[in-house]
Amino acid sequence: MQNIGSLLSLYSQNHKFPIRLISPAFGHLPREIVSTYGLTHRKSHYFFLFMLQGSNSHGVDLQQFEIKNNELLFILPHQIHQLPATKQGADYFKLGFDEECLSLLPKQYPFLINPFNNQKIRFTSSAAGRLKSVFEILLELLRTMDTDPELILAHLNSLLTEINAAYFSSERNPADDKLSKYIDFKLFVENNLTDHPTIKDIAGKLALSTGGLYGIVKYYSGLSPKEFITNRLILEAKRRLYYSESSSVKELAYDLGFNDPEYFSRLFKKVTGRTISMFVQDLSGK
Repeated sequence: MQNIGSLLSLYSQNHKFPIRLISPAFGHLPREIVSTYGLTHRKSHYFFLFMLQGSNSHGVDLQQFEIKNNELLFILPHQIHQLPATKQGADYFKLGFDEECLSLLPKQYPFLINPFNNQKIRFTSSAAGRLKSVFEILLELLRTMDTDPELILAHLNSLLTEINAAYFSSERNPADDKLSKYIDFKLFVENNLTDHPTIKDIAGKLALSTGGLYGIVKYYSGLSPKEFITNRLILEAKRRLYYSESSSVKELAYDLGFNDPEYFSRLFKKVTGRTISMFVQDLSGK
């Protein structure tokens, strides 16, 4: 299976960094090019679908999300994205950009850590109108390859700021210290996943007691820190199994930092309710 990241790089709409925006009347590649990439990809970049009118179902990490009017789906690098086989709705914007592009922006956007594990955001009518306006400006800027990158980055910053505000529109404010610690926890887990850090080590890195870390992670995720890390490891295992990135269960276990492949197999069954062989068979039957 080809890397979808190569599509973004090969067909970028700006000479400075990989970025691509698509709407019903703009940015579509020829069908013969798109078809070579298939409908399922392990994302190497950030992807956003903002539905203005219509609906469609997209898969993210083997879960289905129905996207309707004034809703946005976002997908992060390394997540599995399953595109629908049918039309994308009557009116929409699709945007992709990579870490290089993100690194050029003036600030961080906490929603990109996805602390609430929510891939879909619904916008109020007024917020959706603002978002549409920014997308339309970006579309005009990306019509030519030599547009000043600073103009693109300025409006991309506005877009991500608007999305970030909508993501955190509940009473849980991103400036809250507990949420900041939870975001730090998720980031630490992502960066050290296969090292299997202990809960005590993580708490120390975050300047928290183990009890304090437990309370924060339980509040935001509903899981204990150990359960959270275990679920994240099994999710990574499922992603790699989906793409056959390891030649055997033993290799997969070692790649994920497990010293005992049999323990890893038992853990996989405990979390998923299926053996690894059953999971692979289910995938092959789709």
